[in-house]
Amino acid sequence: MFFAVDNYNSRSFVKNILSQTLNSPNLSSTFVKIGFSMRFYFFCLFVISALHVAAQDQEKLSTESYIELYAEAAVENMKKSGVPASITLAQGILESGSGNSDLARIAKNHFGIKCHTGWTGKTYHMDDDAPNECFRSYEHVLDSYRDHAEFLRGRSRYASLFELPITDYKGWAKGLKAAG
Repeated sequence: MFFAVDNYNSRSFVKNILSQTLNSPNLSSTFVKIGFSMRFYFFCLFVISALHVAAQDQEKLSTESYIELYAEAAVENMKKSGVPASITLAQGILESGSGNSDLARIAKNHFGIKCHTGWTGKTYHMDDDAPNECFRSYEHVLDSYRDHAEFLRGRSRYASLFELPITDYKGWAKGLKAAG
């Protein structure tokens, strides 16, 4: 028996398999068809789930790939905001797991920026320090990069960082850690 895969869409795939199985002239009774179909259905769900998990693992960005993807954006942000590109990339890598966290993938928030008072944009809720915390959500990752720089510039606790030379990445790292 041949089963056609419809663009790797799991629902269509399983529906197609069940349809072909139930209409198969090789199976004599409805009982056998249903019993076989259910076993085959669950087998297919298992295989599809395993393939989906494997595909997600393959799609994960390495730290090197993350840097290649976002280095230019970090440099552009540095020119506009004064936040060193190395600091922006390092924070993005740490906070988002090199772009692989749910917050980064779903909300495109690479810096773990919470909603805070006054945020009127899109939101994403998840458990963090407390259950169901509100995080900022963005249309594009680059919006997250821009907002990260604005967030640092707009908070008085980070003001002393902007007195440091842009090349003093160690000073920036220590200052960010101290500021929280």
